Amino acid sequence: MINLFVQVALYLGVLLALAKPMGYYMARVYEGKLPAFVRWMQPAENIFYRLCGVDSKQEMRWTRYAMAALWFSLLGVLAVYAMQRLQGWLPLNPQGFGAVSSDSSFNTALSFVTNTNWQGYVGETTMSYLTQMSALTVQNFFSAATGMAVVIALIRGFARHTTETIGNFWVDMTRSTIYILLPISTVLALVLVGQGVVQNFSAYQNVPLVESLSYEQPKLDASGNPLKDAAGNAVTEKVVVKEQSIAMGPVASQEAIKQLGTNGGGFFNANSAHPFENPTPFANFLAMLSIFIIPAGLCYTFGSMVGDTRQGWAILASMTLLFVGFLAVAEYAEQGGNPAFTALGVDQNASAMQSGGNMEGKETRFGIVNSALFATITTAASCGAVNSMHDSFTPLGGLVPLAQIQLGEVVFGGVGSGLYGMLVYAVIAVFLAGLMIGRTPEYLGKKIEAFDIKMASLVILIPPLIILGGSALAAMLDVGRSSIYNPGAHGLSEVLYAFSSATGNNGSAFAGFGANTPFYNTALGFAVWAGRFWLMIPVLALAGSLAAKKRIPASVGSMATHTPLFVWLLIVTVLLVGALTFVPALALGPVIEHLNMISVH
Repeated sequence: MINLFVQVALYLGVLLALAKPMGYYMARVYEGKLPAFVRWMQPAENIFYRLCGVDSKQEMRWTRYAMAALWFSLLGVLAVYAMQRLQGWLPLNPQGFGAVSSDSSFNTALSFVTNTNWQGYVGETTMSYLTQMSALTVQNFFSAATGMAVVIALIRGFARHTTETIGNFWVDMTRSTIYILLPISTVLALVLVGQGVVQNFSAYQNVPLVESLSYEQPKLDASGNPLKDAAGNAVTEKVVVKEQSIAMGPVASQEAIKQLGTNGGGFFNANSAHPFENPTPFANFLAMLSIFIIPAGLCYTFGSMVGDTRQGWAILASMTLLFVGFLAVAEYAEQGGNPAFTALGVDQNASAMQSGGNMEGKETRFGIVNSALFATITTAASCGAVNSMHDSFTPLGGLVPLAQIQLGEVVFGGVGSGLYGMLVYAVIAVFLAGLMIGRTPEYLGKKIEAFDIKMASLVILIPPLIILGGSALAAMLDVGRSSIYNPGAHGLSEVLYAFSSATGNNGSAFAGFGANTPFYNTALGFAVWAGRFWLMIPVLALAGSLAAKKRIPASVGSMATHTPLFVWLLIVTVLLVGALTFVPALALGPVIEHLNMISVH
């Protein structure tokens, strides 16, 4: 228990201490007041504008801003898709991997461009080094920068008044990349290399095993079909393995931006549970800190740019309290273990296994505390990185990642997307408060009117429609059920998690079912696209509407939105919307699985 409190206190202490300097720096970047230590990179920014024909001084209406983001993302999808389909003929492919299938390429292209990074493939046996770097890692930067650009546009909507423009997408995206994501990722990658994360272009290494491994496997004919003897029994052959292939590659460079940009796509299939991606407890701590540092800092950036830092601290307080609450449930569930062990009655070790907690699917070098902490962090943010298998968590432990994604990942959330999601909830909260006291709702001096509520409602309602509709479709169709290998409540949880993760642009998975099929690649590809852009467009429309409004001076009747009362109102609004929407589905999945688990005790 002491270890739990120390680990969590250390993490939150460092995170909150860095939030203000990080947020202050980002505010300076987006306001064009570059600090001296990064000003030397400004010529590179200007060269980019000239090469692309961008007028950095020309601002955009929200419609043009949205179209720029959409066209940029569409070009990214085409580039990533093409590189996967052509990788067999491209360089930096020492293992000679061929083209990725069309449906998997489609899913992966949409996934990485939308900051989802859902992976239905095994990275070390599918993607070449060139594809990993030039397609996937590049999109880790650009998708994160796009989300950051959108939230800055929304912040300008609150900060400005009687104007039709909300900034320039190309400028916001470029500055996010050059001054924020690229330098921090470079430093982080170098530190990770020092911790033992792999960074090379070597071919995979074959190394001898300490002990040879032998096993029996079915013998196949020339067509790949199992052979049978005269009695109809399967013919087997003994296989002796004396060496192992160790995957190599430029891992550290992708690992850094994968965490910092809340992307989550792992170079290897085991993701951050792999020792070449996440080798030490310190590397694990840096990974967790990287996931939250920009979302936490953006809260201060918000307060700074609207001229009242208390507003940013209120948003950060709401996020932190929600995070601590979810973390407490996850840690309690995983530390408690599975009471079904005590019902086995085999020996006295059963009670020891229960009191030791649930170590299934977890790395011993991280343990239960850091595994549950990582899982809560990565699903509070829209980051699909995992250092343990969520499918092996207890039912309540697995409910926490699932529920956080379904709330819209506004508890810190993805870079940019988390804050703009929470600001939408803030608009809903002041609207509800206005109804209760009979006043026209306002937030930061802006009246919240019918159009604003319609846009905010779209952001709230679209994800449940995709998540629940997609899960129901998969459960009804034979092609969807055929990939579910775990029957009952847990199988439903796996499908529900898949569509939640895709729509929420998270990318982590419960696993346990075959997602790399034409049906799931197509359905989840649609989900990641809709979950990103069907929400982004209403957010930008809201930004344009707010920027055009007059600022109303605060009066005696104005509701203070920086007080503890508003913090609790915002938290209740987030939980209330989630409860009304997803509780029935959760009851059929992890809740009933938990009741089944404890019923044997």
